[in-house]
Amino acid sequence: MACTDTATVKRIVRFQHASDYRHFLQQLPAIEPSSSPRKKIRQMPIIRAVSCRLPADETLERFGGRIWIEKDCKISVHHGSQVHKSAMVDRGIPWGVNQIKAPQAWSTTTGLRVKVGVIDTGVDFSHPDLRQSLSRGINLLNRSMLPHDDNGHGTHIAGTIAAANQPQGMIGVAPRALISPVKAFDHNGSAFVSDIILGIEWCIRNRMDVINMSFGMKTKSKALLGAVINAYNAGVIIVASSGNDGKRRSVDYPARYPQTISVGATNKLRRIAPFSNRGIYIDVYAPGDKIVSSWIRGKYNEMSGTSMATSHVSGAIALLLAHRPGLTPAEIKTIIKRSVQPLRGRRARRTVGELDVMRMMQVVDKT
Repeated sequence: MACTDTATVKRIVRFQHASDYRHFLQQLPAIEPSSSPRKKIRQMPIIRAVSCRLPADETLERFGGRIWIEKDCKISVHHGSQVHKSAMVDRGIPWGVNQIKAPQAWSTTTGLRVKVGVIDTGVDFSHPDLRQSLSRGINLLNRSMLPHDDNGHGTHIAGTIAAANQPQGMIGVAPRALISPVKAFDHNGSAFVSDIILGIEWCIRNRMDVINMSFGMKTKSKALLGAVINAYNAGVIIVASSGNDGKRRSVDYPARYPQTISVGATNKLRRIAPFSNRGIYIDVYAPGDKIVSSWIRGKYNEMSGTSMATSHVSGAIALLLAHRPGLTPAEIKTIIKRSVQPLRGRRARRTVGELDVMRMMQVVDKT
């Protein structure tokens, strides 16, 4: 979603120096519009920034120091097409989990205790396929509540990563991984960039191994990039979806940042799905077309989108990290890119392919 809301006065204010940041926090009450209702000032120490409402013409020059101001944009989950299904279509192992060869790795690794932060719409805590796989997480929209899913997208992502309910329900890529739902998105699948940054900060502080980011926007945000770099430097792997615009030379942010693993979507024929963004910014493709996974109120739903592809990659990384702990984000990206299956289709580039868990294991065992 592009940042086009010119009327908004919600801003992210970043400071080069910690001393300027502290000084600003002390002075902030004085510059807030007195006519407005009680304001939410959200501190983001990870990037020495705050999110707050400012008068449209406020430049903050009187504070001195190096200050950057950007709009606190809205960002959307990568909702593709969806078909609601109240009953399970193909119980057991969904086609995408099979296609990436995850089941063949389960005798070696099931992702045991690898922590995956899913920054999304929350999760259905009562879903029978997810109960074994969830930790408490956090609700950034209401800190006093669990991150319950009022949309469905986050529950779908969580199921593909780590559902574990054989033989009655479905099984995800890494059934013994532990998902921490980070609710940054509301019931419409919409969030502010500042909520995403707070989610990344929470994931770093709570020592997540992987962060799944099945969302994106068209405009770049220096503040979001700063948070992504912090996570990367802390050894946290960020997996991000490329977007569903069918573009050949462009992917959404944050997937476009080099510190993330950028994921495009394939279909059952190992071809790039028509809706998937593609091109040089994609690191790996994974199943994202007609993916059945868990849904709110204990149900199941078939969805298509690069969001669904991203959750396959996050699960695969959980399998890899349980097998070989301590791999860095850069090492994991290299392993994934070296172990892909070739894509089908005349136009498919030979330098990038589809996720293959067994090849990943072979590559890491040789190193």
